[in-house]
Amino acid sequence: MTEHAHSHDHNHAHGHSHSHSHSHSHTLSPDADRRWLRAALVLITAFMAVEVVIGFLARSLALISDAAHMLTDAASIVLALVAMRLAARPARGGYTYGLKRAEILSAQANGITLLVLSLWLGYEAITRLVSPPEVTGGLVLVTALAGVVVNIAAAWCISRANRSSLNVEGAYQHILTDLFGFIATAVAGAVVLTTGFARADAIASLVVVVLMLRAGTGLVRESGRIFMEAAPSGVDPDALGDHLVEVDQVVEVHDLHIWEITSGEPALSAHILVAPGGDCHAVRRGLHELLSLKYGITHATLQVDHVGELPRSGEVLHIAAGPDDAALVPPHCEGTHGPVHRPGPHDH
Repeated sequence: MTEHAHSHDHNHAHGHSHSHSHSHSHTLSPDADRRWLRAALVLITAFMAVEVVIGFLARSLALISDAAHMLTDAASIVLALVAMRLAARPARGGYTYGLKRAEILSAQANGITLLVLSLWLGYEAITRLVSPPEVTGGLVLVTALAGVVVNIAAAWCISRANRSSLNVEGAYQHILTDLFGFIATAVAGAVVLTTGFARADAIASLVVVVLMLRAGTGLVRESGRIFMEAAPSGVDPDALGDHLVEVDQVVEVHDLHIWEITSGEPALSAHILVAPGGDCHAVRRGLHELLSLKYGITHATLQVDHVGELPRSGEVLHIAAGPDDAALVPPHCEGTHGPVHRPGPHDH
């Protein structure tokens, strides 16, 4: 039995699959405002050019590492803008969901970039801890403080966009990590200026590395969950299946699949068995309402059948009509995917 079965018989004859529960909310959020991302991009790019020059003049790895990170900030924003434009294209041809996962590709690219860059900067920082070069503390301090201001402005711009998008969140994490990095660099510059302790610059770089590893790991993990079609964070498929089977007239729920088309767009499909004589259409509407109100899942494909219906042969098994007899229900599908949910205690 196919988990995405679609019945297009508008006569709704009983004895056939009922799978018309589709509510589509696939438009981009109006809060994902490209103008805010462009404003952040201008700020980041302009300051980055200045910082590279000052970093080499001051011989500061912390400043150069911040500039390198700002380059990835700019790239992450460009990726976010491109991905948003691709995701806004309507679904057509072989891309039945459109190009919405372009945003997840962008988020994953941002995460991987953070991880790779953190490894390089970590190596450089450790090298400078062993043999610290001379650092111009005053120049580092002034530049870092200016970077704090620029990054606060850029972070504010991106926070005005739709951060529920993993794509936008990826760009935001880049900027936020850079902001913390500049704060660490400013502290390092002050330490070098007042005490002459040159290793403070490399220590500040290691702080930035830790922040980059944390942000990069989170982005790769969350984007990977979407690509692997894992259930959205915070949704327990077993608990959801048990909740569905508690609905009146529902005898069994199997082939339950929950995934995200893109961040913030959960989808679900399931095969629902209803007690003989039950109202399949009423059950379907009730399940859809439950999914929408309790779990925020509005894209649901539900195949609803009566217990005992065998679509392949057209035969109907004569069994008791009640959920209390669920244990007597024979397997409805060969090779169901995942656990079978029935009323009462059961294993998952």
